[in-house]
Amino acid sequence: MKTPPAYLIRGQVMHERMQPVKHRFIYRVFYLRVNLARLNEIKSRWFGFNQWRIVSLFSKDYGARDGSDLQVWMRNLLKEAGIKADGEIWLQTFPRVFGFVFNPVNFWYCYDTSGGLRAVLAEVSNTFGETHRYLSSAPDQQVITAGLELHCQKNLHVSPFFSVHGEYRFRFFESDKATSVSLYYVAEEGLLLKTAVGGKIFPMTSKQLRHAVLMQPWLTFEIIIGIHWEAFKLWLKRVPYFTKPALPDHPITLSKSAIPPDEESTS
Repeated sequence: MKTPPAYLIRGQVMHERMQPVKHRFIYRVFYLRVNLARLNEIKSRWFGFNQWRIVSLFSKDYGARDGSDLQVWMRNLLKEAGIKADGEIWLQTFPRVFGFVFNPVNFWYCYDTSGGLRAVLAEVSNTFGETHRYLSSAPDQQVITAGLELHCQKNLHVSPFFSVHGEYRFRFFESDKATSVSLYYVAEEGLLLKTAVGGKIFPMTSKQLRHAVLMQPWLTFEIIIGIHWEAFKLWLKRVPYFTKPALPDHPITLSKSAIPPDEESTS
């Protein structure tokens, strides 16, 4: 049975700061996950690609940020990194809602022709208008299995309450009905932050889109306001503030190691 060209994910995002003070929050969100080779198959009056609709995606918001073909851009990136992922490429992202969007992170899932997950690109943006990309793959071109931990050096200033040091540790979980990404931010001091994003997966239909928008019509503003509200609460807790450094010279960081799922290294 052929899979749909797009899915809607209804779920939540969770952040739990471990040091120097405890701070935790959960927000309800919805995402889209689209097959970049089948965008023209998405039929809905509520959705548009490179055209205004209540819910939309624009190629200028991703990849090279110049409106060019997203799948071509991602395949060129995989080729440059020496990663063999010649199957489907799916982009998971917050959509534009009523024309507005802010994406703290987009995930590009890159598969082989047998359906094995070979690479994931985390495209991270901060509130200063900067973007950096973390490309994760398993050692020796292996399939990324559930719970496999992939490490990337942190290179983008995201929160002003963390300095740019340490590393990110990603774990990806997939099933027919749900998806999640877990991120652990670890440095010499130990575990600094735990983040998880995910939820239940539904084929993207007009009915699903309508329901999501009616439940969260101001999704973009909820994300932006939430970021600044949590930052204000950290300021009240007197968490140290770090000045934003310059962007790294290279816009992409490759994963440097992987730990099998039966080895816990984040505690």
